[in-house]
Amino acid sequence: MSLSTAMNIGRSALSASQVGLSVAGQNMANATTAGYTRQVATFYPIAGDSTTRTGAIGRGVGVMSVRRQLDSALQARLWTGVSDEAGAQQALAINGAIEATIGELSDYDLSSELTAFFSSWSERANQTKSSAVVVQGGQRLAAFVTRLRQDLANTRDQVDSELGASIRAADEMLSVVARMNQEIADSEIAGFQAAGLRDQRDQAITELSKLLDVSVVEQGNGMVDVLVGSTPIVQGSVSRGLELEKSSVDGTVRVDVAVKADQEHLPVRSGKIGGLLESRDSTADKVIGELDDLAAQIIFQVNKLHSTGANVTNPASAEGTLKVALGDRTRALNDPANQSLSDLPFAAVNGGFLVNVKQTGTGTMKTVRIDVDLDGRKADGTPGFDDDTTPEDIRAALDAVPGLSASFTSDGRLKVDADSGFEVSFADDSSGALAVLGVNSFFEGTSARDIAVRGDLASDPSKLMSGRYVNGSLVENGTALSIVNLQDRAISDLDGRTLRGAWTDSVQAVGVAAKSSESRAVSTGIIRQSLESQRAAVSGVSLDEESVNLLDFQRQYQGAARLISIADELTQTLLGLL
Repeated sequence: MSLSTAMNIGRSALSASQVGLSVAGQNMANATTAGYTRQVATFYPIAGDSTTRTGAIGRGVGVMSVRRQLDSALQARLWTGVSDEAGAQQALAINGAIEATIGELSDYDLSSELTAFFSSWSERANQTKSSAVVVQGGQRLAAFVTRLRQDLANTRDQVDSELGASIRAADEMLSVVARMNQEIADSEIAGFQAAGLRDQRDQAITELSKLLDVSVVEQGNGMVDVLVGSTPIVQGSVSRGLELEKSSVDGTVRVDVAVKADQEHLPVRSGKIGGLLESRDSTADKVIGELDDLAAQIIFQVNKLHSTGANVTNPASAEGTLKVALGDRTRALNDPANQSLSDLPFAAVNGGFLVNVKQTGTGTMKTVRIDVDLDGRKADGTPGFDDDTTPEDIRAALDAVPGLSASFTSDGRLKVDADSGFEVSFADDSSGALAVLGVNSFFEGTSARDIAVRGDLASDPSKLMSGRYVNGSLVENGTALSIVNLQDRAISDLDGRTLRGAWTDSVQAVGVAAKSSESRAVSTGIIRQSLESQRAAVSGVSLDEESVNLLDFQRQYQGAARLISIADELTQTLLGLL
């Protein structure tokens, strides 16, 4: 080996030790930097010339690469863990807010309001309270239900607002990842890994995974593709973008996360966005829908009884609350084309009802049955609605009853007027047609959004029907007792549950969802912490280890410098001999 070769070996060692010192220093400087991945310098011995008589001694040391110490599979699991925890935490927050809004088992909840409402009817049946108290109880129940629905809807609106903001943040993060992809590809053309840029990109993907569940596929040029499910949202240096898409389905606003490029819906399952979607669909929307169903049945079931109620003195007229469009008056009540009735949450069925026309002077009463044909078949037995009862058929049948006249008001409400000296009441409505049309009803509206006590009844509680005719005889507290018993009656449209039972099931479902979210939040947090610890063991910086490396490279540098110095002295000695 010549002296020049020795000097070259020393020079290579100086260069290698400088790289090692820089890498160790970089690691130590970023020991507390979030998302930093420990860098490792890889060295290799430079092969010598085997043609010399001394053999292939070698020509020093070279730097093969400086790469991040990273387990890609572990990093992918960590991103999944971050998404799962963020989704669970978000679901916990929303479900907890909904549970607090419902406030069941407090002194001010829907179950208590239902109890108070039915208790007012019980007191009216026992004649210990006036009709005004019953009407006030109905108003209080209706006001509570509408306020509760509005509070729940406000929570859902907040979810929608957060969804929009989170999707915009995710869209911006996709652009960051795409830009970093291009910068990394440009920087790594020479074959060296751009560790700092890769760390920045990984940190951006970590922030993205907090918003939605993503998977990452690395390409050969250093770029990565980002996918949700099997749908790419970043392809190389191109972000396909995200946006919030809203649509109306059966009167309910549906929200989806869509790709800007082609409007494809993404199956987001976790992350903050996934948690918001889950809470919105499975809890907020669900409980609002169940509250609407409950309110609809309160309206319909109470109205079925109240519409066939009677008192010692009955009104000379009865007016419906449902506005039937002109074109729908000649369409069957069960015809899907009848838009005035087809969207209602309750419907009339095949049956009929009785009309009582009483002469006030003599007390003589005449009872006429009005048949309601809603069997969905034509006269020849084939399916169809041509021969089924229409609102106009009911009006005409009522108008044909002696002592009565029936018409539609200018806004389409059925109105029944008794002639002078007569009064009118109804009984035994097996069809529910009177309740559907809102004739002589207690409540008006169709859901928790608009439930209210009938306007003229609220103004004049004397119109409350607390009695009813049973086999032609007036039972003065008959309707009141029937409505009291309604609270314990199984209702087919509520899957055979009572009114209170249906609401209890809804409340329990919210509680279970909140408890489940809490458990998931704890478990996913533990998993994420475990994965972070595993990543730190592989990719984290140990100051003790780096200090040892620093000393090793320092000694290597000193040894290399000493080798060069000795080779230089020997060279000078050799030159002095010439």
